Amino acid sequence: MAELKVYADRMSQPSRAIIMFCKMNKIDFEEVKVHLATGQHRNPEYREINPMQQVPAIVHGSLKLFESHAILRYLACAFQGVPDHWYPSDLSNRALIDAILDWHHSNLRRGAAALVFDTILAPIFGRPLNPQAAEEAEKILDSSLSKIESLWLPGNAKFLLGNAQPSIADLSFVCEIMQLELLEEKHRERIFGPHKKILHWIENVKAATNPNFEEVHAMLYKTKEKIHGKMSDDAMKSGP
Repeated sequence: MAELKVYADRMSQPSRAIIMFCKMNKIDFEEVKVHLATGQHRNPEYREINPMQQVPAIVHGSLKLFESHAILRYLACAFQGVPDHWYPSDLSNRALIDAILDWHHSNLRRGAAALVFDTILAPIFGRPLNPQAAEEAEKILDSSLSKIESLWLPGNAKFLLGNAQPSIADLSFVCEIMQLELLEEKHRERIFGPHKKILHWIENVKAATNPNFEEVHAMLYKTKEKIHGKMSDDAMKSGP
């Protein structure tokens, strides 16, 4: 089979989902690092891979593919030996996964990504923090977490849709939510306080995907330490 190249930045939530899926399913791939913070995604060479200039993207033989959910679907179908629970062959079950993946971008991702960007990450990309935008994003995030709990984590469900094993939707959602690790602990407690089902589900996904989960998120954890270390230093310098 043709070599698979995955163009990714592990600080990107959908990039982590693609890498984790490949590792979980023992899919051989070359990880090509695209550093968003330094603008590598805007290079002409990368534009040839993904004209949208975003990550992730893959090249597999003559195929160049972007959009993380399209990539996850393709990988689940193109490589032999991927267990059916990731993206079921049963059309009804597959359609349910497709539906929540389609919901993801304009709801969960819209809230979580904007909240973290406007609360923490904006200065890294040369932009000012925007507390008003962050406040609006948190409302979208809270609504999204409530919908996940009420619609797709019924009863004591271990995984989305009440499934006994994780799907590509679990990977996509959990990588999105994990970026909230970058927030201060008091903000995370406020956000997750009403959403105990979400916390339980995250632990289930971690248990099902470790050690790959922790390895793929190591860069996120290091960035968290760096950001919060700087915040502590700045607070000490500013004095009481």
